[in-house]
Amino acid sequence: MNFLSIKSSVAVVAVATVMLSGCAQKTSCEGSAPVAAAPVKAAPVAASGSLYPPNPVAGKCYARVLTPAKFKTVTEKMLASEASTKVVTIPAKYGKATKKILVKEASTRLVVVPATYKTVTEKVLVSAASSRLVTIPATYKTVSKKILVKPETTTWKRGSGLLTDVRDPQGARSTGEIMCLTKIPAVYKTVTSKVVVTPATTKTIAIPAKYKTITKRVVATPATTKTIAIPAVYKTVTYRTVVAPASSKTITIPATYKTVTRQVKTAPAKLVWKTVKCKRVIK
Repeated sequence: MNFLSIKSSVAVVAVATVMLSGCAQKTSCEGSAPVAAAPVKAAPVAASGSLYPPNPVAGKCYARVLTPAKFKTVTEKMLASEASTKVVTIPAKYGKATKKILVKEASTRLVVVPATYKTVTEKVLVSAASSRLVTIPATYKTVSKKILVKPETTTWKRGSGLLTDVRDPQGARSTGEIMCLTKIPAVYKTVTSKVVVTPATTKTIAIPAKYKTITKRVVATPATTKTIAIPAVYKTVTYRTVVAPASSKTITIPATYKTVTRQVKTAPAKLVWKTVKCKRVIK
């Protein structure tokens, strides 16, 4: 229902009622201009009293005035769809997995490890240590010495000159033959001879061993064999696997609601007698 249309209709009816109502029995009020009442479909109006106002006062005019109905806006929650359930099928989930597959089994093989060599330097004995007896000859020195060959002697020899008095050196006088006793010195000869300083001896001399350095190649590690383990060979393959199987579940669909706003009548429209002013009374 269009409540605005109802209000408009009620307002028109109220205006028409005022214009057509009498001020008293067999009398009516005239306005400045006549108004034709058009037929209006209005909502039912509750009657208030009889065709005349209650307790009228002489000399006053009355009119039945339409008091429109009173409404209030109400917002309420209304059920739009009821709660229900539905069964949903959940498809299976798949994933990828990997696993190792044996391609070749583990085995062993024998491997020859060759010898290794190294170069070494070493001293080799050429002659062993020994000793020998050595004669140390005597040492000598040369000694010189004088040997008396003829001892000292004296002999007379003729002299010449003046005889000089010792007491009177100025009193020289010549004399006859002069004889002088003269010394004849001893005669020596030098004899040289070797004398032993240290006698001859012997001593033992140690003769050290003699070596020579040689370089040669020697075996560092001899040749051997060893067993080598050959691991198994695998390959990784990828395959499709079920992660979760297909299933179903029941889903509860809750009820839905909608909010509706509507006008609710709190008081109905009614005609009420009210005092009005009239320009003149029609007789």
